[in-house]
Amino acid sequence: MISKATLRYLRITPRKFRLIIPLVKGKNAEEALGILMNVKKGASKYAIDLINSALANAKRKQQGIDVSTLYISNLVANHGPMLKRFRAASMGRASPIQKHTSHVTVELDVMKKPEAEKPEVKVQKQEKTVAAKKEPVKKPHKHEAHKKGKE
Repeated sequence: MISKATLRYLRITPRKFRLIIPLVKGKNAEEALGILMNVKKGASKYAIDLINSALANAKRKQQGIDVSTLYISNLVANHGPMLKRFRAASMGRASPIQKHTSHVTVELDVMKKPEAEKPEVKVQKQEKTVAAKKEPVKKPHKHEAHKKGKE
């Protein structure tokens, strides 16, 4: 993990935020920002700010790091505290309203360069020789077996 950014007490449900996580998890940070700019979800604007914050943290933490090599290694939306409110209901009652909050964390890491491909060594499988081939036993048809029982 190169850098990490956390957004706490976000006034959006974690369930709504989790809809955009599979779109960007494992992608390059710059590519993820491009994807989120074109997603029509309310959570995407918070995710853009969070990824930009993580990129800024990476630049500050490690001088001279190439931002194009960073990818989103982890993006998590957890439950935060619930704001409990009440709304007037019929017959003088009150019905509860739960306003959910989220704690969102993003972690960036450096993409590993693919190592030089090693030539594959082909191993020839030795075939087992079968001494005597067994012939399958022929089962009688169910009607034939029934006829034999009557005789």
